[in-house]
Amino acid sequence: MVSRLLAFFLIPTALLAQVKDAAERADSVLALMTLEELVGQTNQYNGFWNATGPMPEGNDWLEARVKALKNGLVGSVLNVSGADEVRALQKVVVEETRLGIPLIFGLDVIHGYRSLSPIPLAEASSWDPEAIEASARAAALEATADGINWTFAPMVDISRDPRWGRVMEGAGEDPYLGSRIAEARVRGFQGKDLADPSTLAACLKHFSGYGFPLAGRDYATTDFSAHTLYNWILPPFEAGVRAGAATVMTAFSAANGIPSTLDSVQLWGELRGRMGFDGVVVSDWGSIAETMAHGFAKNLRDAAKRSLAAGCDVDMESDAYLRYGLDLARSNRSDSLRFRESARRILELKFKLGLMDDPYLYCKQKSLPDVRPQAYEMAVKSSVLLKNKGILPLNSSLRVGLTGPFAADKNGVLGNWRVSARDQSAQSLAEATEASWLFAPSAPHSIGPEAFATELTLNSTDFSGNDRALKALRSQEVLVLAIGEHGYESGEGRSRASLRISLVQQDLVRKAFKTGKPIVLVVYAGRPMILEPWMQDGAAAILWAWQPGTMGGSAVADVLNGSREPYGRLPMTFVRSEGQIPLHYDAFSSGRPGPKTEVFWSHYTDESNAPAFPFGFGLSYTSFDYQNLRVQPSGTGWTATLTLSNTGTRAGSEVVQLYVSRQGNGQLYPTKALKGFQRVTLEPGEVRDVQLNLTREALQQRDGLGKSHSFERGTLGITLGPNSSEGLTWTTDLP
Repeated sequence: MVSRLLAFFLIPTALLAQVKDAAERADSVLALMTLEELVGQTNQYNGFWNATGPMPEGNDWLEARVKALKNGLVGSVLNVSGADEVRALQKVVVEETRLGIPLIFGLDVIHGYRSLSPIPLAEASSWDPEAIEASARAAALEATADGINWTFAPMVDISRDPRWGRVMEGAGEDPYLGSRIAEARVRGFQGKDLADPSTLAACLKHFSGYGFPLAGRDYATTDFSAHTLYNWILPPFEAGVRAGAATVMTAFSAANGIPSTLDSVQLWGELRGRMGFDGVVVSDWGSIAETMAHGFAKNLRDAAKRSLAAGCDVDMESDAYLRYGLDLARSNRSDSLRFRESARRILELKFKLGLMDDPYLYCKQKSLPDVRPQAYEMAVKSSVLLKNKGILPLNSSLRVGLTGPFAADKNGVLGNWRVSARDQSAQSLAEATEASWLFAPSAPHSIGPEAFATELTLNSTDFSGNDRALKALRSQEVLVLAIGEHGYESGEGRSRASLRISLVQQDLVRKAFKTGKPIVLVVYAGRPMILEPWMQDGAAAILWAWQPGTMGGSAVADVLNGSREPYGRLPMTFVRSEGQIPLHYDAFSSGRPGPKTEVFWSHYTDESNAPAFPFGFGLSYTSFDYQNLRVQPSGTGWTATLTLSNTGTRAGSEVVQLYVSRQGNGQLYPTKALKGFQRVTLEPGEVRDVQLNLTREALQQRDGLGKSHSFERGTLGITLGPNSSEGLTWTTDLP
C-alpha cells in the first residue's frame, strides 16, 4: 500500500501532469489525508541530538517522537544535517508512513554552514547588498549539498540596543539599510527557483519587534509605539516579503501586551493582510508553549488554539499542535479549516522545494563546495577602520609584534550561530602572519568550556601572561593587540549589562601603551562595544574586525598590511557609555534641543549626547572631499549630485550616503533618515560627480493606524555625506 501511494505522489503521472502549480498539487494531496495527518504536517521536531533551545523533560520523549515520525505526524525537522543523516530520516517517513510525504529539513544557516562568513551584523558593515547576496548564496550552496533545504534566516529585526546579544544576527539599527540587506539575503538563499536543489527556503524573523527587548535582555517583553512598528520594525519584513521569502518566524517575545506567536492582528492583519504574505509561518523554538510562562495562555491546549487562530502554521518544539490539534480540529470546524489551510501551505512549500517529486533531491552531492574564497571576501568587506594616525597600512619593513587573547584564537572569532561549523576551524591572525610578524600569547580572556548553551567564564584573576607577552615582543617596533569578546559572549541568550572590554584585556592595553610603541587595536566583537576614552586616545589605529568567520585571519592581515582596503561602515551607532542606550542616529528632536547655557535642554549632566562613532562611519586608507551639492526636481522626486574627489595617495572607495530631514510637515520626523547610498571607487586625484535619487515615495511615513502619508509640505533637507554626522545639506520649502 505504501509503495503504491508513494508512486502516486513521486512519479510524474498523467494526473499530476495536469496539475500545473504547487497550490493545486497540494490540494490533490490534502484530499487523501486524514485529519490526524493534516495536523501532523504542522508539527516540527528537533533532530534528537543537536539542540538550539531547551530540550523536553522526562525519559520517554525520544520514543514518542520516533513513533510520531513513523506515523506520519511530523512535517519538518530541524538540526539534522549531513546528507547521509538526512537521507536516513527521510527514508523513514517515505517508506514507513501511510502516504510517504517527505520532511523539510531546517537549520540555522545564519552566516554560513561549514565555512563561515562574518556574523550578519559584520556583513551589514559592508553596505554592499550584492556582496551580502553572494555570501548567502555561498551558504546555500554548502548547506544544500549536505541535505538542508530550509534556513531560519535572515533575521531582519531592527535593534537600537547593543546590550541585546542578538544584534550580531541582524543588520543594525536602520530600516532602510536593513530592508536592502533583507532583500539581498532572501535572493541569495532562495535564488530564482526553489526547486533548484542548490537553494534554501528563507525565513524572515522574528515577527515582530523582538529587537526591542526591555533593558536589552533577550526574551524580555517589548513595548513600542505604532509609529515605531510601522516605520522601523516592519519595513525589513515588507522588503523580505516582496523579495519572495518563503517563510516567516514569530518572535519569542510578547509585544505591546500579547505574545507575538498569538498576535492575530500582526500575523493576519499586517503580515498576511497588508503585506500579502502567503507562505508558511513557523513559531520559534517552543514559543507556543512559552505563552503560558508569559501568563497569557492558561494551558498548552489554550496556547495551541490561540496560536492556530493567530495564523501560526508550524509548531516548533512545543508539541502543542500534536497533543491537542486533533481534539481542536474535531471539536471546532474553524480550527479544522485552519489546520487544513496550514497543511496546504506546508505541502505547497514541499512541492516548491521539489521534495514531493524527489524526497532525496538534496542528498545527492558527495562533497561540499569550497566557499572559503567567498568567506574571505566578505571578511575583508566587513572590517571597519575607526581610527588611523598614519600607522596603517603597516609598512612591510616594520618589525611587528602580535599579541592579545584573540590573536591565535580559532574558535571565538567564528562568532555565534555555527551549528554545523567545527570548533577551532577558523584561520587565526597569528597563523596568517606567522611568516612576517612575531607572536606572543597573552593572558587568556576566558577559561573553561566554550559552548553554545552555557555561559562563558571570564579570566578575572591571572593577568601574568600579559607581562610575558610584552617582554617577548620588546624588540618589535609596532604592536598589534587582538582584543574584544568571544563569539559565545554574543548571540541568543547572551545579553550584556556592560559593553566594556574585559579587565584582563584592559590590563594588556595599558601595559602596551607604556612601552611607547605605536599600538594597533584589532577588535573582534559581535556587537558595538565601548572602548574606554584612554584606549581610544592612546591607540595609533583601531580596526573593528567583528567576528570575521573561517577566513578572518588572512582577511584581517591583508587589511592591516594594505593589500586590501578597509571597506566597512558602521550599521549601528557606537555609544560612549551604557547610559546613553538606546542611542541611534534617527531619533526625534525634543522640544528643548541644545546645547544651551542653562540646564533646561535634553541632555545628560555626566555624559555627552554624541556617540563615540556615528552610524555610517568608517575610514579609508585615502581621503575624500565633498563639494558642490546640487539638487534638481525630477518626475518621481529629486536628483542629488555632488562632486567627490580622492585627495589622497591611494585608490579607495567611499560610501556616499543620502539622508533626509523634514520640518513643519505635520508629523514628527527623525532628525535624519537614510534613504540611499552608493559606493564609489576613485583613483588618487580622481574627481567624479556622484548622483543619488530620492523618490517622493521614500518620504512617506505610516501613522499609528498603518496608513501611509507623504506629507509633502514644510521644509525638506537632503544631506549627502560620509556618515550620519557629516555632509553637505540642501534645503527647500515644499508647496
